[in-house]
Amino acid sequence: MPELPEVEVVRRGLADHVVGRRITQATVHDVRSVRRHLAGPADFADSLTGRAVTGAVRRGKYLWMQPDDDAVLCHLGMSGQMLIQKPAMPAQKHLKITLDLDDGMQLRFVDQRIFGGMLVSHGGAVLPAEIAHIARDPLDPDFDADEFRRRLKKRQTGVKRAILDQGLISGVGNIYADESLWRSKLHYARDTKNLRAAEVTTLLANVVDVMSEALAQGGTSFDALYVNVNGESGYFDRSLNAYGQEGLPCGRCGTPIRRDAFMNRSAYSCPLCQPKPRKGRW
Repeated sequence: MPELPEVEVVRRGLADHVVGRRITQATVHDVRSVRRHLAGPADFADSLTGRAVTGAVRRGKYLWMQPDDDAVLCHLGMSGQMLIQKPAMPAQKHLKITLDLDDGMQLRFVDQRIFGGMLVSHGGAVLPAEIAHIARDPLDPDFDADEFRRRLKKRQTGVKRAILDQGLISGVGNIYADESLWRSKLHYARDTKNLRAAEVTTLLANVVDVMSEALAQGGTSFDALYVNVNGESGYFDRSLNAYGQEGLPCGRCGTPIRRDAFMNRSAYSCPLCQPKPRKGRW
């Protein structure tokens, strides 16, 4: 699933190609992709037709466009794509929503697995009410690092579980959690209660560094499902040290990277550099 760097790449594409444009027509091709817009697909289309897009914003893994005081909130899910294309181009097999723009281009929302979707949040331009519970992300200039440290230390859970909690810190998913923990030499099951202040500071700095580096490389693409608005893939997957590296030598010590089952997903770590805690919650 796209994490902060991938969603920010898409947001920047929208800022370049959609902000300043007017939506001349909105078309819903699959009602499942607007299921969270409770007023229905006709209202979704009517709410956008004729509206000018004045901004493109992101919080964590969510992004939204701003037609005046409203928000067109979008979550990419596991396979959502926002593509800028000419109307003459053949429709994609999994095309769900089309926004025609006044410069003759189209913004197409394509979603193979249909876990993503869009909705109009009336009055939600600054922050849609639907995601008010989502914490700020560490690349947000208003992110409060001290508050994050205080809240983290009040938890009693594994550190990876904590940084995956979008109510504590947003934008971090499985890939960048494993990469940040590897750089910090922390096992994913280390109890947050037992983390030293210096370890928390180091972890947060590594979260910022990893996601900044991934953003500079266009994000991480393991298949054709994640692309930017021009259909191009990111290449941070070439720089991964832990995630997806099972059996390959650790870049620090040479010990083969281990994969463990974790929350119906996987956790990748170095058995030597990131020793498993003797006690702690998994």
